[in-house]
Amino acid sequence: MAVLKVIEILANSDNGWEDAAKQAVAEASKSVKNIKSVYINEQSATVEDGKIKNYRVNVKITFEVK
Repeated sequence: MAVLKVIEILANSDNGWEDAAKQAVAEASKSVKNIKSVYINEQSATVEDGKIKNYRVNVKITFEVK
């Protein structure tokens, strides 16, 4: 049996929700090892002049505690 922990990360990107999620995982992996999964909890965006300016994600990252 593995012991898993979940942390929540907020990330943003000018290029899309997928890129924001990738940035969240990349940032978390700098200090957290054994990441097993990512769950996109929430997506949002800021709008300026009728166009999406910034994509935001709230992700839950699951990792194994050794």
